[in-house]
Amino acid sequence: MFKSIRHGLFAALAGFTVLICLAYTGLALVISYVTEDMLIDRLLEREAVAMAAHFRLHGAVPAPADETMRVYRSAEALPPAVRERVAAGQLRAEISTGGGQHYHLRTLDLPAQSGPRRVYLLADVRPLLVVSQLFRDVGGVLVSVALGLIALALLLAYWLSRRLVAPLQVLANEVRALPQQGPVEFSARHRRDEIGYLARKLGATIAELQAALGREHAFTRDVSHELRTPLTVMNNILGPAQASALDADDVAQLRTGVDEIGNTIDVLFALARAEHIAEQAFDLRGCIEEGLLRLMDGGAWEDDRLALDLPDRLEVWGNRHLSTLLVNNCLGNALFHGGAGSRLSLSFAGGVLSLSNTVDPERPGATQGFQHGQHLLRRIAGAMRREVECHAGATAYRVDIVPRRAR
Repeated sequence: MFKSIRHGLFAALAGFTVLICLAYTGLALVISYVTEDMLIDRLLEREAVAMAAHFRLHGAVPAPADETMRVYRSAEALPPAVRERVAAGQLRAEISTGGGQHYHLRTLDLPAQSGPRRVYLLADVRPLLVVSQLFRDVGGVLVSVALGLIALALLLAYWLSRRLVAPLQVLANEVRALPQQGPVEFSARHRRDEIGYLARKLGATIAELQAALGREHAFTRDVSHELRTPLTVMNNILGPAQASALDADDVAQLRTGVDEIGNTIDVLFALARAEHIAEQAFDLRGCIEEGLLRLMDGGAWEDDRLALDLPDRLEVWGNRHLSTLLVNNCLGNALFHGGAGSRLSLSFAGGVLSLSNTVDPERPGATQGFQHGQHLLRRIAGAMRREVECHAGATAYRVDIVPRRAR
């Protein structure tokens, strides 16, 4: 088994080159011998025609004009090797003997008044066998030239195999050296052939796989990080609940924690499916109003503690579902950090959406969680390529979001 595609390609090219060389060498030998035999046969045919014409005019069998040919009037006068062929019924034959003779036989039936007269035209063609003589004289040179051409063809095959397979080897080395995280860019992606297409598709596939693995890792990390704070609050409340009944504030905190866990799970699953969520133009003010109505229906906020400074329509570009989760998460953080008596204001100026709420400094149990939720806000904003900044203070908590305006 070959160690690489370059070795396999070189073996294929080399084998094909040697096969072509041997095939053409054999074809050249066949053509040479066939041409030689056809030439001798044409000479015999011309001599036979001339003898038949002379016999018709003069009634006698003339001597051949070619000194390599002889006429035999009976089969018994033929050389023994030729006589055996004639006895076997062969009228035309090519005979080689152990003594070095090489005969060409042609039987002639000359028309006469007493009946056809059979004679045998025999040519010893040793002087005419130029092909055999050529190989004896310059055979070494021909073999040397053939071996040199084969070596040159093998070098060309080696160079072609390296040149043709080099882009694939570079691509394989780049894939082998890819880091687990980081940009995926292959040097062959700009080529306009099949290797360029393969590099582009492979890069896109690896990038999608890395993104999917990154989302899975972020999902696992966020589940551990984002759910720990509400669960801790709930456990702190339920711990002493065995000794005394829960008051209204404890029940409200438990309900808030359960709602926050549900909202967090919705956000995490939405982020895990981020590659399947399409973007479009929509009214962000509608998402904000839906979130505020949900809080007001639950009694978490009242109209006199809410201030809105938003345009009638706030057209932005992104995913409506993720944007709704982002707004709900911001409102949930405002309620968590500020408490039921805090004031909430939402404004849009200079391309920045600001959500601000007052904080009661006497509620340390809630204000200690300022960092909770900020990572999740940035994850949602990053999935939609938006900028978000969180500003936590002793008396106020503000989130600034820079949405992408609709095209």
